[in-house]
Amino acid sequence: MKICIIAEGSYPYITGGVSSWVNTLIQNMDMYEFVIYAIAPEEKSRGDFKYDLPKNVSGVSEVFLDSWKNEPVVKQSKLKFSILERETIKELILGRPFDWDHLFKLIEQKKVNAVQDFLLSRDFFDIVYQAYVESYSQTPFTEFFWTMRSLLLPLFHIMKHDIPEADVYHAPSTGYAGIVGSLAKRRYGKPLIITEHGIYTREREIEIIKATWMKNYYKNMWIEFFYNLSRCSYDYADRVITLFNRNKEVEITLGCNENIISIIPNGVDYDGFSKLAKVEPIRKPNLKYSVGAIVRVVPIKDIKTMISAFALVKQELPETEFVIIGPIDEDEDYYNECIQLVEDLKLKDLTFTGKADVKSYIPHSDLFVLSSISEGQPLSLLETMACGKPNIATDVGSCKEVIYGSADRLGKCGVVVPIMDYVTLSKSIVKLLRDEPLRKEMGEIAMKRVDNYFRREMMVNSYMDIYEEMGNR
Repeated sequence: MKICIIAEGSYPYITGGVSSWVNTLIQNMDMYEFVIYAIAPEEKSRGDFKYDLPKNVSGVSEVFLDSWKNEPVVKQSKLKFSILERETIKELILGRPFDWDHLFKLIEQKKVNAVQDFLLSRDFFDIVYQAYVESYSQTPFTEFFWTMRSLLLPLFHIMKHDIPEADVYHAPSTGYAGIVGSLAKRRYGKPLIITEHGIYTREREIEIIKATWMKNYYKNMWIEFFYNLSRCSYDYADRVITLFNRNKEVEITLGCNENIISIIPNGVDYDGFSKLAKVEPIRKPNLKYSVGAIVRVVPIKDIKTMISAFALVKQELPETEFVIIGPIDEDEDYYNECIQLVEDLKLKDLTFTGKADVKSYIPHSDLFVLSSISEGQPLSLLETMACGKPNIATDVGSCKEVIYGSADRLGKCGVVVPIMDYVTLSKSIVKLLRDEPLRKEMGEIAMKRVDNYFRREMMVNSYMDIYEEMGNR
């Protein structure tokens, strides 16, 4: 069986999170052939893989959102869109629901050969103008036109790329990856599986609301555009898999058919990580406590709230160190802002390790912290729990279900705090550091919970069953 994994902004260019999940899935299914359709923002990432590809990966198709710049501008004759096609593109621009079949037919009929030319054509101009008159006539037209061009360019650029033929298509998100999967299902008639770790549309919505480069009166249109992408993915998918019940409820409200949704929690190598619980912690001279965070240094992880909390902890417990373990090069501007905040707060004993072997750091921290404003079911949370470490995490994704337990009566293995509340976060850290018996009790509960519900082999076996079911259709 040949399975095409359609990864957007993750594997194999970025480590951790979804990328780690994809790599684990492939490594533990050597009976299948995998091909990767990788979508990344910039051409400069070409071939810059952060993983050694498993032997059962037969190929990687790389597609970059900025590579349209390299396409020659070919002057086409008038495109002659039908009324239905014009209406479809207008509804896409305005973020309204429409039948994606009409848009896919337009692509298949090769009416859009050169994306740049299409977006500068008189046909596109007329469609944009109709949308403008209908809903945005109070804004400058030139600004509206170039905003629409930016909105649609990546989508049309991706849709006109070749897609490898496979027996099953599996996208670890909706968004652009989900669109490619939907187009592949239509083109080849093969099943599509969507796995949502977080809710893609909610994550894009957060980014758009916080964006300073975008005019406020266009933000809702961008948000609705991404909701439209997700609706397409849900409509075409044969199975939608999520990691926990809260996400399932959100997917249903976003238009996904409840009958095709399954819940498969993430899984980690419990046997490997649990051995680390026996490793004796090493402390630097004059330091009594150590707090760790396994996280990518990017805005959605809200590292600044974590740093602000650490500063308050240092006032209460000066003998504490903080170790932030994870890549620092994914958003260099944000990393520099974090470094500046550390300097402004005159915060000592804080280390950014960069990309590192987490197993060499986990045993030496008393507890771990996660301050994200959006998550799915963090692998780092499960990995540190498997090592017997309590966690303090924001109330995002499945953190509350994992830490407090929704399917057992084992008890709490950490603390859940509100997002962006560095004061409550700092108080929770201080409380656990001062209470060693409580930390030990929570650590034991954490190990039991992972052992019972979040083992890697449980996750792998569940996906194997689904691949076999889909492949036999």
